[in-house]
Amino acid sequence: MAERIFLGVDTSNYTTSFAIASSDGEILANLKTPLPVKEGERGLRQSDAVFSHVRNLPELMKRAEPFLSGKEIVAVGVSVRPRDAEGSYMPCFLSGEAVAASIAATSHVPLYPFSHQNGHVMAAAYSSGTSADLLSAPFGAFHVSGGTTEMLYVEPSGYDFRITLVGETADINAGQLIDRVGVYMGLKFPCGAEMEALARENTVKIPAPRVHVKDFTCNLSGVENLAKKLYDDTGDKPLVSAYVLETVGKTLSKMTDALLQKYEGLPLLYAGGVMSNRILQEK
Repeated sequence: MAERIFLGVDTSNYTTSFAIASSDGEILANLKTPLPVKEGERGLRQSDAVFSHVRNLPELMKRAEPFLSGKEIVAVGVSVRPRDAEGSYMPCFLSGEAVAASIAATSHVPLYPFSHQNGHVMAAAYSSGTSADLLSAPFGAFHVSGGTTEMLYVEPSGYDFRITLVGETADINAGQLIDRVGVYMGLKFPCGAEMEALARENTVKIPAPRVHVKDFTCNLSGVENLAKKLYDDTGDKPLVSAYVLETVGKTLSKMTDALLQKYEGLPLLYAGGVMSNRILQEK
């Protein structure tokens, strides 16, 4: 009898992704191809993202073939929208949805549509090693990325989540802040990994961060201006990198305090690309 597997597809604004999992939840393959961003640019237009996904998807299917050979696909999951909110839409997800729907139809298996945000939350829960306990009751989550800085109340609901937005940024997102300052300093987009490495080299006292959190809302655009001025004045990339990450960390910390005041004792999970930054993880 062929091994039963699940296939997942995600086509976000910056990465084309395939994942293959066994019937007991083991990740057999996690295949990713980043979308190309021109030097000096701070992101992609949706038309360019869609075009890049269309080019990447056939190559990812070839890479996935050894993991699919001799196995039985029993279901396909795919990200079809940024988040579970009315009007949430980005064209880049249509690329993955078309491929996932085609695979599900030709394999005669069910197709499960998810939001990209719910995928981030589930991935973080899985990688935390505590998903069995965490997913048995409501929990709090932060989704921190280039497109999102949100504080969430999450209720497990079958194979998906019901998510209530509790707080968010009033202007730019944490990932945008990191990338805008990084590109300004001449770093390659996306700038998170390089900025983390630079921040660890810093030996200079970091200026006191100006953290703006009111109730459940943060403001980060002012930090961008302050960080750029600091770089103009000093030309010190490690110092500016450390300053930006220190400010993001203290902002998330203050938002965490607000969430726990509203929901005392609530388990917390941090998800999204920005949270792969180990300096922020430590904080």
